[in-house]
Amino acid sequence: MKTRCACLLLMLIFLAPPAAAAEILSIKVDNDDGNYTMTSEVWFDANIEQVYEVYRYWKYSSEFSSAIVEARDMEPDEQGRAQFYVRNKGCVLFFCQSFERQGYVETEPHRAVRAFANPATSDFHHSNESWRFAARDGGTTVTYDLTMRPKFWIPPGIGPYLIKRKLRKSGGEAVDRIEVIARRITENAGSE
Repeated sequence: MKTRCACLLLMLIFLAPPAAAAEILSIKVDNDDGNYTMTSEVWFDANIEQVYEVYRYWKYSSEFSSAIVEARDMEPDEQGRAQFYVRNKGCVLFFCQSFERQGYVETEPHRAVRAFANPATSDFHHSNESWRFAARDGGTTVTYDLTMRPKFWIPPGIGPYLIKRKLRKSGGEAVDRIEVIARRITENAGSE
């Protein structure tokens, strides 16, 4: 009986999917009088096609970020640009905020995704993001750039520090989930 249990355990270990190996290579968050910028570079143990698919569709955002309550791809605008909608909710100490972004997306397949929030339909004066993809060391690096200026009130003094800390923390928590989703998308596509 012990031998059979040991064999079953070994089989489960060898058949288990590989652990996520995503690695944050760099991350920098700054605040200049209410204008926040973030730049990061992450390496994923997945190919460009896999990783690009996760970023290309907004519907996956709520799966990898606990701060995103709702995210969806929307119909193209009158200019034919893909549209997105995201609703975030987060708390930093005693300060909680819910905010929305809606805007358009530009893509260069397997190279870049850029998102621009519309200030008229968003809780930001501006919120622009870009993700650039490159093959490296048998995986993919994603370079992320964010510039944003929220319309909502942020407590002076400690507020900017807490937002910077939250951006770093939530980014770190998301990278392993992104890699897992990338692998799952490819597995599901192969089984269809």
